[in-house]
Amino acid sequence: MSVDGDAVRLRTEADEPGWEVDPNDEWGVAVIATVGRQLKLRREAIGMRVAEFAAVMGYGDDLVYKVESGKRIPRQEYLDRADEVLGAGGLISATWEDVKKVRYPKKVRDLAQMEAKAVEIGVYECNGIHGLLQTREHARAVIGAAQPPYSPDDVERMVAARLARQSVLERSPAPAISFVLEEGALRRPIGGTMVWRQQLERLSEVGRFHNVVLQVMPMDCEAHSGMDGRIELLKFADGTAVGRSDGAFNGRPTNDPKHLRILELRYGTLRAQALSPRESLAFIEQLLGER
Repeated sequence: MSVDGDAVRLRTEADEPGWEVDPNDEWGVAVIATVGRQLKLRREAIGMRVAEFAAVMGYGDDLVYKVESGKRIPRQEYLDRADEVLGAGGLISATWEDVKKVRYPKKVRDLAQMEAKAVEIGVYECNGIHGLLQTREHARAVIGAAQPPYSPDDVERMVAARLARQSVLERSPAPAISFVLEEGALRRPIGGTMVWRQQLERLSEVGRFHNVVLQVMPMDCEAHSGMDGRIELLKFADGTAVGRSDGAFNGRPTNDPKHLRILELRYGTLRAQALSPRESLAFIEQLLGER
């Protein structure tokens, strides 16, 4: 790709949500500022101007300035290319371990921790099997299919982290957890037939836990209240709650009572439109019998 073409690509990336530093995230700001300062010092140490560095990197000047000033979260491929251009011997590439932890807003990162504290969890998953329900092999297949691809080590770390979250399913005292999954997601043989069957068997098993309600949204439901995307609701012992939806409030977690009422209405309607828990388990068993 030409330098001009790369510059156009990066201008597009520069406007993409989720890669700007949240000024209220003190830890995130510190991490990105430190990485940016290291990049700038190494560039200056070998006598490269911003324009020259940007041209060699294949990125626009504006993005280089933003990264070096700590205003922009660099992608992994940016750090890897910078490591190569600056001859850093892997030191710049290694900063991705810290950068990837802050690439999403702090509230989004905190949501995973909140799952471990919630007394009620409600989830509608529109495109796949929710992470709390995935088998190791299914998770590995899903994460391994990402583009650009993760390294094998990154895949295994992400799989381990996803499975660790599943301890919430059997926590004592047990939280009340409900899932609504799309029929289409259950039919997709991710990882191959054997992995697919093991995943369905896991759903059948978890769906029988005393604290779990599992429902399937049938494909013959022409339209429903989750068409905008995933919904997640968490409630805590002190009466507070937090929710998130792909199709509302910019996808950010919210604890605003008005927003929560909207999400609860959508999720409650979804559950009413889905198959009952008994029908859903029977449907999963039916799928298992088809192959």
